[in-house]
Amino acid sequence: MFTKFCAGVSKLSLVLAVIGLIAVILCVQYQVIGRYVFNDTPTWAEALAMLLVLFVTAFGLAVGVRDAGHIGLESMVALLPDRWRHRVELLIHALVGLFGFLMAQGGWLWASAKWGEKKPMLPVPDGIDYVPVVIAGVLIVLFSIEHIVALLRGEEVVPAWN
Repeated sequence: MFTKFCAGVSKLSLVLAVIGLIAVILCVQYQVIGRYVFNDTPTWAEALAMLLVLFVTAFGLAVGVRDAGHIGLESMVALLPDRWRHRVELLIHALVGLFGFLMAQGGWLWASAKWGEKKPMLPVPDGIDYVPVVIAGVLIVLFSIEHIVALLRGEEVVPAWN
């Protein structure tokens, strides 16, 4: 049940990342058309595109962690005996989870500190720039726990799109 939940969250994250990427493309396109066709540059379009890139990156990063698409030393781990390989894989996922926790914690502190300020080009708090760090951190912790539970059960985490 936990794996199904994580797969659903991963799929949703992937869908949100794709929607965000499409929105980035539309914002940039609107800015270019405004600048060169109408000679009136919409200043908010670039600021929104940059904010959306942060969210797209956060969701994509989390999906990459769940689907083991992150950078790793797989060849080194594969050379270890089974008993040690299992322990090292558990350690790797625990460290990735710790990193996600620190991301979420740091992002929360920065978002809280900057929430009272307003962005100059968008009518949103300046702290919103750090919300994707919190989201990515929480999802990384969730997906790291999923990997650890799967390893302890002797299972593998199947990518969400399979």
